Amino acid sequence: MLDEAVSLGAVTVLGVLEQAYFSLQVIYARRKYSVSPPATTGPPEFERVFRAQANCSEYFPIFITVLWTAGVFFSQGLSSVCGLLYLYGRLQYFHGYSQSAQGRLAPLYFSAQILWVLIGFS
Repeated sequence: MLDEAVSLGAVTVLGVLEQAYFSLQVIYARRKYSVSPPATTGPPEFERVFRAQANCSEYFPIFITVLWTAGVFFSQGLSSVCGLLYLYGRLQYFHGYSQSAQGRLAPLYFSAQILWVLIGFS
C-alpha cells in the first residue's frame, strides 16, 4: 500500500508548496502596497491577492481529505490526476483573481468541478 500512495503523497506536497507560494504572494503584495499586518484591507490590488490566498486556503483541507479518501478507496491514479488538475485550476484561480475579480470565475468553476469529481470518487 505504501508504494501505491507515492503519487497521492506527491500531489499533497505539491499542494502544500502551492499554498506556500500563495502565502508568499500576500507578503509581496503587503510590501508592494504598504499594507502592514494585521490589516487585511488596502488597495483593491492587495485585497484581491489577499482574498485569493484566503479562498484557496479555505478549500485546501477539503481538497486534501477527498484526494486521499478517493485515492485509498477508489483509484490512486485517477485521484492523483484529478488532484493535479485541481491544483492547476487553483493556480489559475489565484492569478486570475489577482488580476481582476472576474478573472477568478472560469478557474473557480473548473476547480469546483474537479473537487466534485473527487467527492464522487470518495
